[in-house]
Formats: sequence, structure tokens, C-alpha cells
Amino acid sequence: MERVVERFLEYVRINTQSNEEVKTSPSSQGQWELAKKLKKELEEIGLEDVFLDENCYLMATLPPNTKDDVPVVGFISHLDTSPSITGEGVNPKIVRNYNGEDIVLNKEKNIILSPKFYPELKNYIGEDLIVTDGTTLLGADDKGGIAEIITAMEYLIKHDEIPHGKIRIAFTPDEEIGRGANLFDVKRFGAHFAYTIDGGPIGVLQYENFNAAKAIVEIFGLNIHPKEAKNKMKNSILIAKEFLSMLPAHETPSHTEGYEGFFHVISFSGEVEKTRLYFIIRDFDRKEFGRKKKLMKEITNFLNIKYGEGTVKLSMEDQYYNMKEKILPVKVIVDIAEKAMKLSGIKPNIVPIRGGTDGARLSYKGLPTPNIFVGGHNYHGRFEYIPISSMEKAVELIVKVSELIYEKRDELKKVFN
Repeated sequence: MERVVERFLEYVRINTQSNEEVKTSPSSQGQWELAKKLKKELEEIGLEDVFLDENCYLMATLPPNTKDDVPVVGFISHLDTSPSITGEGVNPKIVRNYNGEDIVLNKEKNIILSPKFYPELKNYIGEDLIVTDGTTLLGADDKGGIAEIITAMEYLIKHDEIPHGKIRIAFTPDEEIGRGANLFDVKRFGAHFAYTIDGGPIGVLQYENFNAAKAIVEIFGLNIHPKEAKNKMKNSILIAKEFLSMLPAHETPSHTEGYEGFFHVISFSGEVEKTRLYFIIRDFDRKEFGRKKKLMKEITNFLNIKYGEGTVKLSMEDQYYNMKEKILPVKVIVDIAEKAMKLSGIKPNIVPIRGGTDGARLSYKGLPTPNIFVGGHNYHGRFEYIPISSMEKAVELIVKVSELIYEKRDELKKVFN
């Protein structure tokens, strides 16, 4: 199990931040660097069919160690880290036997990880934590998942007494910028179902996520000198403000939780002649999702009637859908993960994803893919950390899931045949 930590500490030092402005796959050279390193490592530990394609999707196979017919499972994590904070020069530190007090990440810059602001730290008193130096993210999302999958495969190779069917693994680029499933070859992967190892704290198990859309609202005004502007000027900034005021004030991220959806204005920029707003729209319920999109259209139509046709232009596009619709018919794969957690001494925490994962889009491409914890906290920021014990439990869980799939093979065959 100590290898999971060694691997993780190696991987996070490679900067794999994705870049939304770059349209190639992958969007950053660091992802190639990590993928090539992992390819060599997978070959060295004994995996077969190790293949890195031209778009930086890395796949490999752990062959079955039984002649029984077992549906093929996949385990998937992503290579990139979030562009929201730098991943250059990651310098992880291990806090041994955490005492429950403030952790000084960077004395010079007075950057402190404190249980006053992150009370869940108190859950890990006496444990070893991997933290940042306060100047970068850590990269547990999702290099923790990569380290856990590889370590679990190595464990299964060394413990041939644990029966398992064929296992496929994949590491994908650019998940953080929403492209991880774009060029994923489901047919080549060849699994009946999979799990992304890309969740948060220990125990998290997810098979529901938002339905998602993005919307761009462009508002066209008319500028004229203020001295003669009466009944002539059309200020696009004020019309944009009016558009925002017509959205439900309580349906924003800061007012919602659990299964509640929202409208989220990401950016607002403009001048009198033209203003642009960028929104994301989220809801778990497909009907409510439709209602939200309909409201955006109704506001657009109303303002065009009020200020003249062509004043407001709405461009809206669906991004992904709730994978629950695809998971429920094969929910046995969630039940297996839940049982594996209990057998591994982990309390399952089945919660909806207030966001999306590669698994959501893969589920709609024909590969049902729930999400399992990595073990980390505070992703995408300088206060990110991960307890070592959580990483070790994730390795144990992947092994146990693989074993249970063998035990449940007959039930699974009924579902996937």
C-alpha cells in the first residue's frame, strides 16, 4: 500500500494543467509527459495491451485469472489538473500524526490550512495528511485516482489468489475543461461498465449528476450622445441587468444545495452598444432542466418585444445529462461498489454530484460509469489535501470491487447480455 503514496508524490510534480484556450487533445504538454511515464509503468508491472493513442488516451488490460465468464469492468481517472490555480512546481508535504490544529502551509506567506474554516480536518486527527506548500493545488484530483488504480492493479497481479475477470483501465486528458469523454473510444475500451475514481472524501459514491447547459446572451444597444439620448439611447448594460433581474433570485449557486438546480452567470462584460453574459444552467430533474431553459427563452422573447427584435440574442447548448437515467437499469454496479465499501470498513456516502464527470458522458455513450471517491478535500485550490489512509482504502476498494464482480458474475451477465 505504501506504493500508492510514492506514486502520487511522483505524479503531482508533473504539471498537467489543462488549458481551455488550446483546442488540441491534450491541451497541455504535461499531460503527454505523465501519460508516457504511466505507459512505461503499466508495462513494467505486467499489464497487457498498453496503448497510448494520438489524443493522449491511455488504456491497458489486466487479463482474467479465471476461466469463468465475467463481464469486463473498467476503472478510469484523468491526467489533467484544474486550470483554476497553478499546477507548476507542486511541492507536496506530509503532515504526520495530524494534531487537529492549524497547519502552516507556507510560513513566509502566512498561508494556513485551518480547521476553523475546514472543520472536516478534525476527522483526521492522528492520521497522516498530504498537503500543498500553499502556492499551488495538490493534484489529488485526479492523480490520486491514477495512483490508486495502478496500485490496485499491481496488488491483484501479486495476489493471484483473488479471482477476477478481465479488467480495463484508462487515463484520459482534459476532464477539467469538459473534454475528457470527447475522444474516448468506448468500443476499443471494451468494458461492459466502469467506475471513475474521481470523487471526493472517503466513502463518496455517486451515480447522479446535473443535467447541464451553457448559454450566451448577447444584448445589442444603441449609443447616442447623452444630451439628446431621451427615447433614443438603448443601453445594453441596463437591458442585461433587466435580464438578470427576471431570473429567480433564489436559484443561484449560493442559494442552493443537494438536488436543487440553479442559473449561474459566469461572466458579464460590455458597453452601451453591446453586452455579453455567459451562463451555466444546472438541474438534476430533466423537467426542471427544461423549465429553466424555457425561462431563458421567454425572457429573451419578452425583451425583444419590449426593446425591438434583435436586441437580445440567446445561444444555448446542452453539455451533458444526468447519468442516473443510464445507471438505474444496471444499478447492480452501484450496489456492488456499496457492498465493497462496507466489506472494506468504509461507510458509504451516496450523494449526487453537483457537477459533471466523464462518467456522465460515457454513460450516454454506452458505458455506464458511476463515480467512486479518491479521498481528497478542497480540490482546485491551495488548501487541497488528502489523507493517506483514504488513498489506501481506495486501493483496497478497487480490489474488493474487482473481486465482487467475479462473485456477482451471473447476476451481471443477466443485466449486460
